[in-house]
Amino acid sequence: MLESFHSRKDDVTGALRDLVEFAESLGARSVATRVTNDLVKKLDADRFHLVVVGEFNHGKTTFVNALLGASILPVGVTPTTAVIHHLEYAAEPRAEVVYASGERTGLPFEDVRAFIVGGERSSSAGDVKFLEVGYPAELLRERVVLVDTPGVNDLSLQRADITYSYIPRSDAVLFLIDAGQPLKESERVFLQDKLLGQSRDKILFVVTKRDIWSQDEEVEALAYIRSELGKLVKSPVVFPISSERALEGDRPGSGMPELLDHLTRFLAEERGRILLDNALGEGLEAARLLGKGVDARRRATAMSREELSRRIEMIEKDLAGQSRTIEERRAGIREEVSAIRAWVRRDLERFVDDVLRQLPTIIDEANTDEIKVYLGAFLERTFAEWAQAETKEIATALEALAEKTIALVREDAHDVAKRVSEALGGDVKPPNVEVDTFGYDVGVFALFTIGLGVMFTNALLGGILALAAPVLAVYVKEKVEAETRKKAKEMAPVALREAAVRIGPKLDEMIQEFASRLDAWVVTAGQELHREVIEVLKAAREERARVEPSSETQLQACDAQAEALQALTARLEGLRSALWTVENGEIKPIPPPLSSVPNSPGGSA
Repeated sequence: MLESFHSRKDDVTGALRDLVEFAESLGARSVATRVTNDLVKKLDADRFHLVVVGEFNHGKTTFVNALLGASILPVGVTPTTAVIHHLEYAAEPRAEVVYASGERTGLPFEDVRAFIVGGERSSSAGDVKFLEVGYPAELLRERVVLVDTPGVNDLSLQRADITYSYIPRSDAVLFLIDAGQPLKESERVFLQDKLLGQSRDKILFVVTKRDIWSQDEEVEALAYIRSELGKLVKSPVVFPISSERALEGDRPGSGMPELLDHLTRFLAEERGRILLDNALGEGLEAARLLGKGVDARRRATAMSREELSRRIEMIEKDLAGQSRTIEERRAGIREEVSAIRAWVRRDLERFVDDVLRQLPTIIDEANTDEIKVYLGAFLERTFAEWAQAETKEIATALEALAEKTIALVREDAHDVAKRVSEALGGDVKPPNVEVDTFGYDVGVFALFTIGLGVMFTNALLGGILALAAPVLAVYVKEKVEAETRKKAKEMAPVALREAAVRIGPKLDEMIQEFASRLDAWVVTAGQELHREVIEVLKAAREERARVEPSSETQLQACDAQAEALQALTARLEGLRSALWTVENGEIKPIPPPLSSVPNSPGGSA
C-alpha cells in the first residue's frame, strides 16, 4: 500500500548513510554523528499515526476491525468503560496496558476484546492511559499506528487529550458519520468549534453502515453530506463504507479498497514527502559543511606535521575565544524570552479579570436552562478564542527572535571563516549558514518548515486547551447542572481561575522549550566550522603519523574525496527534486542508488 513511499524513504536513508560513511572517512566525526542521530535514526523510527473519531453507536470499532481485517477490538463497550487503543504491527498478536504513571503490564491477547476500564485488571498504577495492541495486519505492517478513540454520546464531550493532543499530532483523522443519522448537530459543533484549524486539512470522512441505503438513496445522501460538510471543511473527502461486508469477505463491495487507496496516497504524498524533504534538506546542509572539511584537508597537504599541529592549536584557541560571542547571543535569547514570558503572564491575568467582570451580567441575562447546558461551553469557547489570538502573538514574537538570531549567527560565521582562513594560510569561502542547520524534526527548523503559527496552533494551543477544557467544560457543567444562578456565579470564576493556574506554567514551559532549541542551535552553529576543521586536520595529522604519503598522493586523495562528495550532493539533490516531480499523476521514479555512481563510496572505482 505504501510501497512507493517506503522505497523512496529507503533510498533517502541509504544516501544519508553514505553521507555518514563519507564524513567518517574524512574525519568529521561530529557531522557523522549529527546526521546519524538527527536524520537516519529518526527516519528509521518514524511512523504514520491515524486517529479514528466518532460518536457512540456509529460503528466505529467495527470499522476499525474491518481496517485490520479481523474482529480484534470489543464492540458495544459503553463510553464510560472504553479505553484508547494504540494498534501497531507485530509478527504475533500481543497486548499491554499502559498507565498514566508510565507503568506497563502485559495482557493476554485473548483478553483484549473483554478489557474495560475499572474491570478486574485495574491496577494500583492508577488510570489507564491506553491499551497497546500489536497485530500482524497489512495496514499496520506499513509502519502505521492506528489510534482508536472511545466513542462518546456527544462529540462535545470528547476527552480533551483526544481533541487537543491526539488529533493535532496525527497524520490523518478518520471521522465517522452514521448513514442513519448523518451530521448530527453535535458533530457540526465539534467540526466547527472544537477542531483546531490545521486539523481540518487532514480529515477523511467515513460514512458507516452504507448498507441501509438503496443505490439512489446513497447518491442523494452523499450529495447532502458533502454539501453540508463543505460549509465546515474545505473540499471534504467522503467515503461510504460497509464494515460488516468487509469483515464478511466482500471487500470490493464494502468501499474499503477505495478508502485505503486514498488514505495511503495521502500519507505518502502529503505527509511523507514533507518528512523526506526535510531530511534531505538537512543532509544537503551537512554536505555543504563537509565541503569545507575537504578544502581544509587539501590545504593540509602542503603542511608538515609540526605545521599542522600549530594550525590546529591556533584554531582551538580561536574556538575558545568564540565562546564569548556565543554566550552573548545566548544572553540575548534569554533576555528577550524573559520579556515575552512576562507579557504573556500579564495578558493571561487581564483576560481572566475581564471575563470575571462580565460573568455576573452574562449569567443574570441567561435563563436557568441556558446556564445548565451552555455555561461550560461558553467558558471553553471564550478561553479558546483568547488562547488562539495569544498564541499567534507569541508565535510572531518568537519568529522575530529566531530571525534576528539567525542573522547574527550568519554574521558571526563570516567572521569565523575569515579567522579559520588565516589559520590555514589561505582563503576559505564563508559558510552559508541557513535555517537548514536546525534539526529537521526536533530543532527549530521544524518550526519554520511548517510555520511558527501552525506549530503553536497544533502544539501550544492544543496543550493549553487540553489542560483548560476539562476544568471549564466538565467541572462547571457537573457542579452547576442542578444548582441556582447564584451557585453558577460562585463556581464559574473558580473554574476559570483554576484553568488559568493550569495553563500559565504550560505557556511558560512551551516558550522556554522553543528558547532552549534556539539556544542549542546557537551553540552548535557557532562551533560547527571550528570543530569540523579541527577534526579533519587531526585526522590528517594522525594519518601522517602512520605513513607519510607523497604530496601528489595526498592531492589525488583529496580530488577523489571532492568527487565523491559531489556525487553524494547530486544524489541528495536528485532525490529531493524527484519528491516533487509529478509525471502522469505519479511521483517520478527516484534516481539510481548511490552505489551505481562511479567513484562514490560503495561504488566501483
